[in-house]
Amino acid sequence: MTTNCPNKEKNLKECNCTYTCAKKGLCCECVAYHRGKGQIPACFFSKEGEATYDRSISALVCDCSTC
Repeated sequence: MTTNCPNKEKNLKECNCTYTCAKKGLCCECVAYHRGKGQIPACFFSKEGEATYDRSISALVCDCSTC
C-alpha cells in the first residue's frame, strides 16, 4: 500500500466516504480495491447513497435514478 501520495490532502477534501479506511485519500488504491471486489467507490455516490455502504453497481444505478 502506498502511503506517500502528493495529492492525498487534496483528495481528502473531496472524499465523501464516511467509512474509516487506510485507503482514504489514496484514490488509486481505493479504486483498485473496490474494482477488485466488483464494487464502486464512495465518491461516485450521492451523500445519501454513500451512507448505505452498498457499493454495488445496482446501488449506484439506483442512487443515480429514481428507484
